[in-house]
Amino acid sequence: MAEYRLGEIESKFAEIIWENQPLTSRQLADLALERLCWKRTTTYTVLKRLCDRGLFQNQGGTVTSLVSREEFYALQSERFVEDTFGGSLPAFLAAFGSRKKLSDSEIRELQSIIDSMRR
Repeated sequence: MAEYRLGEIESKFAEIIWENQPLTSRQLADLALERLCWKRTTTYTVLKRLCDRGLFQNQGGTVTSLVSREEFYALQSERFVEDTFGGSLPAFLAAFGSRKKLSDSEIRELQSIIDSMRR
């Protein structure tokens, strides 16, 4: 899968699409004007860029995502662990655990995830 990175403004724009899809490019331009104070041309330029990067599509004037919000953020999390902790989830958890005490329910949830991955 392609590498997806978004700047702060692109992320806000992507959130508009994820929250409202499917929507027409006109509706998207109206929402971008309202929420980001963008001109229509800016909206269409950024939309084209994100479509070219494979995150969204604009077919017949209808904008939808090719990558869900959940999938996008999962990929970002994986990239963070890879870049910061050499891909080691135990190293990430150790660093996280040294700063915040995990609750019993969080530990149970993590154990449940580990158990399901073993199956």
